[in-house]
Amino acid sequence: MMKGRSWDEWIAQYKLSHQNRWNQITHMFGIPLIGISLVLAPGLLLAPGLWPWVAALFLLGWLLQFIGHAIEGKPPEFFSDWRFLFVGTRWWLRKVTGRL
Repeated sequence: MMKGRSWDEWIAQYKLSHQNRWNQITHMFGIPLIGISLVLAPGLLLAPGLWPWVAALFLLGWLLQFIGHAIEGKPPEFFSDWRFLFVGTRWWLRKVTGRL
């Protein structure tokens, strides 16, 4: 799935379009909001009244991502390769654990 490239190689490319501090900050909040919304989504079958909250988390997360890229002046990496959707999550985990 990752074209024989290591996670370090994918993240190094990802980091090139995430140099601006404000873009990094928007991603630090946006990525977990999207992740939380995706984790909660299956539960909407049991609690359909929560869908506005889950949708709001998802949309806010993506809004923050695109605001960050507008500030950076570079398009999101996933525009060129969908696998960067997964790389962004890995980047976030490394960033918050101090291993980036």
